[in-house]
Amino acid sequence: MMSLRTIRLLFGAALVAVLVASLWPAREPLPLGTGWDKADHVVAFVALGLLGLLSWSAQRARVLAGLLAYGVWIEVLQGFTVYRQADWHDVVADAIGLALATLILALATLILAAWRGRRVVVR
Repeated sequence: MMSLRTIRLLFGAALVAVLVASLWPAREPLPLGTGWDKADHVVAFVALGLLGLLSWSAQRARVLAGLLAYGVWIEVLQGFTVYRQADWHDVVADAIGLALATLILALATLILAAWRGRRVVVR
């Protein structure tokens, strides 16, 4: 299993990668995209959400609020460029990604607990 330090380093790297990809001045989408901008946002924020929630599991609300604010900040920055445009639909896609990350983590916790024969209380 990865150490907490490694997960946090991956989280920091993912934050930088998402920012760079979001502000990249290319006419064509980056090759790592899904081909649909909103799906790209969902996938990126699922990854950020999972890494952030695993990094600071006791601070779930703060992690999710911070990541949603990060998504808003990216849109604001895109609004200052001449090659990108801000879109509130992207923030909705970010929020969906964070909700999916929360759901994935909760389901994984329940499945792991059931596999180990333990009872889990989900907060």
